[in-house]
Amino acid sequence: MHQPLALQPLAGTGPTDILSVANNPVLWICVAGVFGVIVIQSVVFMRAARRAAPAVDMSPQDIRTSFRSGAVSAIGPSLAVSLVAIALLGLFGAPAVLSRIGLIGSAAYDVSAAGIAAGSMGAKLGDASYTQGVFAVAFFAMSIGGAMWMLATLVLTPLLRKGDAKIRSINPVAMAVVPAAALIGAFACLGLSELPKSGIHVLSFLVSAAVMGLCLLLARKLGKGWLREWGLGLSIVVGLTAAYLAAGPAVGA
Repeated sequence: MHQPLALQPLAGTGPTDILSVANNPVLWICVAGVFGVIVIQSVVFMRAARRAAPAVDMSPQDIRTSFRSGAVSAIGPSLAVSLVAIALLGLFGAPAVLSRIGLIGSAAYDVSAAGIAAGSMGAKLGDASYTQGVFAVAFFAMSIGGAMWMLATLVLTPLLRKGDAKIRSINPVAMAVVPAAALIGAFACLGLSELPKSGIHVLSFLVSAAVMGLCLLLARKLGKGWLREWGLGLSIVVGLTAAYLAAGPAVGA
């Protein structure tokens, strides 16, 4: 009887200079195309907003204010993504990080997908088994997952829009509550999943939550809208600072 062939690890059988492949000019060209699409989308959305403004009694000044508020509000989430992107540059290189983390913004998904892909080849991200071949497979896994994510969004968005209109016609209050509840649940799940890892994670979670709550409270009491817009960025920075100070003695030891 023939014995079944055992799967052999594919890691450790190729060059480990990841950045020489990760910074390939072809990938930089692809990144330029991705950001070109983002710029075009932004222009299209801004023009659509300007055309729709008169229907909801928005003046040109209101439009400028909303654009400015949106730009400032995006700084906080972008700061979080940027910090993660900097940490991942050594693993995936600048083009992969810009095209994946910068476009989708889900570092947790991308790192998980890359880790699973590397594990299927008997490798681990960042160690001696992380070869150029493993990087190629991991990057493909990240990209194909993101592509399906965007395709699902393209298909499901029109369907969800119809459902939104149906629910609003029945109970407008529900569609004001459901999105907020979904966001609270999603971010609470992400935050609470970090707590069992260490006491430093707990400290960072509590400090950042306290800073965010304080910013919202002061914004309401003092009438300072910028505190609400900058609250996320401030809570991230203060939370990271608290974690760094708490880990300092351990790192020094």
